[in-house]
Amino acid sequence: MYYIEHNRYHLRSTGKENAGLLWQVCARVRLTLPFAPLAFLSNPGPGKRLVTYRNKQIVFTQGDLCEGMFYIQKGRVKISVISKQGKEAVVAILNAGDFMGENCLAAGENRAVASATALSETNILLIEKKLFQRTLHDEQAFADFFLRYVLSRNVHFEAELIDQIFNSSEKRLARLLLLMARYGKPGEPEPMIPRVTQETLAEMIGTTRSRISKFMNKFRELGLIDYDGRITVHKSLLTVVLHDTTPSLEPPGPPQKKERKK
Repeated sequence: MYYIEHNRYHLRSTGKENAGLLWQVCARVRLTLPFAPLAFLSNPGPGKRLVTYRNKQIVFTQGDLCEGMFYIQKGRVKISVISKQGKEAVVAILNAGDFMGENCLAAGENRAVASATALSETNILLIEKKLFQRTLHDEQAFADFFLRYVLSRNVHFEAELIDQIFNSSEKRLARLLLLMARYGKPGEPEPMIPRVTQETLAEMIGTTRSRISKFMNKFRELGLIDYDGRITVHKSLLTVVLHDTTPSLEPPGPPQKKERKK
């Protein structure tokens, strides 16, 4: 079970004058409470360190020794890999509530397989590997929480693969912008996404910067996004993803007359 010491913050945050005394009494009798995964991931402590990264600051680099698991509390992080030929590819943009460094939990893996860079001011909780593994083993609630997260990420990766195989570059860009604005995810969307270059968008969907520029201008002229340094994504961009054909900038022509059958 998870002892009250780890939930001290919640008792003190009730605002009651006797919260401190209540904690002391509970600690003496070693009162147990249900394990709260989000409380565990919210506060630093033994084996957990909270670090704030500024925009464009590197969190870790491909090939670095694994320190442990990373949990994003606030902000966004770009995950990228570099090939043996030196070519960089952006493989994911992670948000608050995402984990990084899962490969370090695998047997025999002790180096990062990708690089992580903050895209805005970002708060990350670094959890030592032994503590993370012990908590997974001892706390069923945390194991269930992490399993749900891993399964959700797996579904997302499968959707990304299907999108890459079957959809056009234009539709892949629209889908990426909607995901970055958190449409379709729990909570309120964030229409204004962090600053991201057209080169990064091109790497993520597998096309050229010139095509990204063409699609972005088209989306803006159709009123699907606002694009002036920062990108604001409108819900109407969903029409590009949900339909087989994208809206056209050309005005509709006059209706054609049907020929009568003789």
